[in-house]
Amino acid sequence: MSSGHRLRDVEQQHPLLDREEAAAGSAVGEAERVWFIQDGCGMVCAFITWFLVLYADFVVTFVMLLPSKSFWYAVVNGVVFNCLAVLALSSHLRTMLTDPGAVPKGNATKKYMESLKLKPGEVIYKCPKCCSIKPERAHHCSICKRCIRKMDHHCPWVNNCVGENNQRFFVLFTMYIAMISTHALTLSGYQFVTCVKVQWSECSDFSPPVTVMLMIFLCLEGLLFLSFTAIMFGTQVHSICNDETEIERLKNEKPTWERQVRWEGMRSVFGGQPSLLWINPFAGLRLRRLLTTSSRKAGAEFSV
Repeated sequence: MSSGHRLRDVEQQHPLLDREEAAAGSAVGEAERVWFIQDGCGMVCAFITWFLVLYADFVVTFVMLLPSKSFWYAVVNGVVFNCLAVLALSSHLRTMLTDPGAVPKGNATKKYMESLKLKPGEVIYKCPKCCSIKPERAHHCSICKRCIRKMDHHCPWVNNCVGENNQRFFVLFTMYIAMISTHALTLSGYQFVTCVKVQWSECSDFSPPVTVMLMIFLCLEGLLFLSFTAIMFGTQVHSICNDETEIERLKNEKPTWERQVRWEGMRSVFGGQPSLLWINPFAGLRLRRLLTTSSRKAGAEFSV
């Protein structure tokens, strides 16, 4: 490395290396692995998330809708609720299994730095924990053990960091969970009123005590999920519209980049002009390449 170049070991950064250069180093690796963080707490939280969504689906379908005497009431609400549940769980999977923007490990080599063609006096920043050159707005995650581009936070409920590449799916996850929570609470309220009118006879295939316990737990779950995801959804949209991650806001970091605010920020995260693709968690899913990679490696490669 030329004496005119300086390399600093820091944990926070305002580097000169842009995100396109950092992305180029990880583009090859992304096609060759399935991203999955092997964190015990995160895996337990992800399992709990799935269990609670499936529990809500069970109560709504088998306790409320199937015993209903109104055919169209049961069909319409069943289709809507189950579609929202599929979209929510799909968004959760995309958030959990998508590389959030990890900077390649150990790329702070003499050969790589010479390839950057830095001008004399320019400063680049190296993370001492993962030995990588940190692009602008990247932060090190102690759980993922990687530097993540535009890292917002690490969420144990999706067992992954929320960063540059998967923030869109995290926003969709919080939105769909908030929607099914609202739907479940509405159905529960209607079911309670109906059951009270008929004195809990013929309003469910389960006994009244079991029905009451299942619905009370569903209401508690719905209120908890709705409050949490609604707040997170609002926070994420606010961060996107202000082009400021949660870490940057908490650390009160002054922007050294050109901000993309409001609709520019939304387009940069969701891609292109507003369309139905924005709310589709399956958009951009390359299943064929994923299956080819898995069959060639005889199983998914877990990246930590």
